[in-house]
Amino acid sequence: MIEQTATRLFGDHVNRALLERFEEGQKPARLWQLVVENGLDLALAPEAAGGIGASWNEAYPILRALGYHQVPLPLAETMIAALLLGKAGIEIPAGPIALIDEGRDNSIQYSGAAGATVLDGSARRVAWASECRWAVAALNDCDICLVDISQGPTVQVTRQRNQAREPQDDLRFEGARVAARAANPFPALDAPLRSFGALAKSAMMVGAMEWVLEQSTQYAMDRVQFGRAIGKNQAIQQSLALLAGEVACARAAALVAASDSPSALAHDCAAALFSIAVAKIRVGEAATRATSIAHQVHGAIGFTYEHGLNYATRRLWAWREACGADAFWAEQLGRAAIAARAGGFWPAVTHRHFGGQALRAPR
Repeated sequence: MIEQTATRLFGDHVNRALLERFEEGQKPARLWQLVVENGLDLALAPEAAGGIGASWNEAYPILRALGYHQVPLPLAETMIAALLLGKAGIEIPAGPIALIDEGRDNSIQYSGAAGATVLDGSARRVAWASECRWAVAALNDCDICLVDISQGPTVQVTRQRNQAREPQDDLRFEGARVAARAANPFPALDAPLRSFGALAKSAMMVGAMEWVLEQSTQYAMDRVQFGRAIGKNQAIQQSLALLAGEVACARAAALVAASDSPSALAHDCAAALFSIAVAKIRVGEAATRATSIAHQVHGAIGFTYEHGLNYATRRLWAWREACGADAFWAEQLGRAAIAARAGGFWPAVTHRHFGGQALRAPR
């Protein structure tokens, strides 16, 4: 039912005209309203907090559809924020919610007791911040907090955009009041904002690559050169076969990560970080190859703004770097593998966990 709802909703309402208006600065307010009416924003949130309580496997079709249809909404971020807030017992505010991870681009400091915490410092490249009133931020003691980022002079928002023309803003906090604060609701999962964000982006990238594969295959069948379709050329067929293989591998990695990740009802985190790291690495590598092949198949027309291919490939390039690029996650896996030494490598691969070796989300 979740898959049917997401496919129908985005298939009916996301088109080239909407994407063009979005890139010109028009918010898709009606589309967000439909998302809320169908309960997609609270899909991962516990039922006690008003959500559906879906597992990551059950929510995967929503994330996949966001990428397939290139949906210009902060829905993935809001779903993750709702899961964390709901599990932590914090009331989920209405509207889209941004995520501020404790990453290497951020230097947020907090002070005061849990009931009177204020934030100081800066956060760079926060996705969709200028489109959201609320944000969930990770604090350096593994707590999370809910902060109103429309607090006037105490929160300054500098608008920026990524390659996909999605908001990716810089924030400056100067004594900004925190509305609520709680311990990490998944204490066995390091840096849940970044970890869940990487999982969501992996699923979204799979959807975008599936669209790219379909469009490239159709273009090769339709484009006639020297009297026959270019798809009849063995070189093009080989390229499309490689593209299909990359998509299949990326999909498998993302689905495994979704199966291994904790949710509102499932709390096992043993293999989550390992599988999320593998997924972000494999999907990122696939996106690099897939976009290259797709643009080669399309030729010069694929690089024009007028052709629809760019809406997917620009998102793949932007999402590839979000929530830790493949190089960041590969470094974490590599360090854990070295620490586990030869005897721990094969058990780690088969059990998707490096035993007692810490695998931490990159900061």
